[in-house]
Amino acid sequence: MPKLRIGTLLDDKPVKISIELPASVHRDLVAYAEAVARENGQRIDPGKLIAPMLARFMAADRGFAKARRTGHSPRSGGGEG
Repeated sequence: MPKLRIGTLLDDKPVKISIELPASVHRDLVAYAEAVARENGQRIDPGKLIAPMLARFMAADRGFAKARRTGHSPRSGGGEG
């Protein structure tokens, strides 16, 4: 199995938010948590994966990084995927 992008999770002070996920996304999140448990032996709540996944996504988004450097908001709409 290829190495997962999300590894060991850091213990950080959380900010609570509520979101609704499509059932298919939740199923994939549960499957990802199971894959992390198999790879790292670290059993975690699937919800704990959301923050590091979002952080990794934003860190890899060149348009967002450029907007942050220049102090502008990223354009709304399609954007880069």
